[in-house]
Amino acid sequence: MREILILSGKGGTGKTTLTAAFAHLASNHVICDLDVDAPDLHLILQPDTHSVEPFESGHEAIIRPEDCERCGTCLDACRYDAIQGEDPPVVNPLKCEGCKLCVALCPADAITWSPNHCGDWYQSDSRFGPMVHAQLFPAEENSGLLVALLRKQARALAEAKGLDLILSDGPPGIGCPVIAALSGTDMAVIVTEPTVSGRHDLERVLELCHHFKIRTGVIINKCDLNLDQANAIKAYCQAHQLPLIGELPHDRVFTEAMIQGQTVTEFQPEGAGAAVEAIWNNLLKLGAEPAPAEELAAIG
Repeated sequence: MREILILSGKGGTGKTTLTAAFAHLASNHVICDLDVDAPDLHLILQPDTHSVEPFESGHEAIIRPEDCERCGTCLDACRYDAIQGEDPPVVNPLKCEGCKLCVALCPADAITWSPNHCGDWYQSDSRFGPMVHAQLFPAEENSGLLVALLRKQARALAEAKGLDLILSDGPPGIGCPVIAALSGTDMAVIVTEPTVSGRHDLERVLELCHHFKIRTGVIINKCDLNLDQANAIKAYCQAHQLPLIGELPHDRVFTEAMIQGQTVTEFQPEGAGAAVEAIWNNLLKLGAEPAPAEELAAIG
């Protein structure tokens, strides 16, 4: 079973648009949206959800007013100023760091220490196959744990259905969610743009991929916005033995397809859709071929 992860150094580079198109072109696969903080792959794939499970991480302190003696012990002890009010005091969940000190010090044992329900994860059926995805509630953390859970569930689903590919839309950036999405995957595809910041983001994500010794390819989206920067990125890829899987020009058809709730390969099978299909074929070819010695040396 293979895992292909689509990444970008920031949001808005076209990562989800390409993942959705790849999901349309792929076969025998599970689709996984690992951007749990701001998921949007479901907006294009419009999955039919058949299973919803809570995601719990950390704990939440809740003062029971009927048991509270209003002694102020928790109020004085909390260094995060998460205890507010006096009659009765309440815990501000946005300030609480989950240290449990108030629970330990409360003489009336009036503080409940409950698991924190911070989001939900789903198993769904999309028009391109089974899908695993999730949504954290606003201001919640620990998205790396949720990403790891989704990957585990996607693999279990693929094994149960006899599928041999997991296609994942990764989170942007290089933080904990990306690390959780990247470690142990078979191949990463970095979507970048021909800008100074785009090249910088590419270098940051590539450094992370190399740390985990993940084979990596690059797609330059909106390649005609700045030809000098596009050429600089191509030169960088060549210098670092980094496979350039393809380039896509800036084209309004991608936006028009999204407005219609379709992938670009559905909306325009010729033109832009054909260009994306060529990139997908390049990606499959790259994944099927053993990495040359110079590429392995670059990966480390």
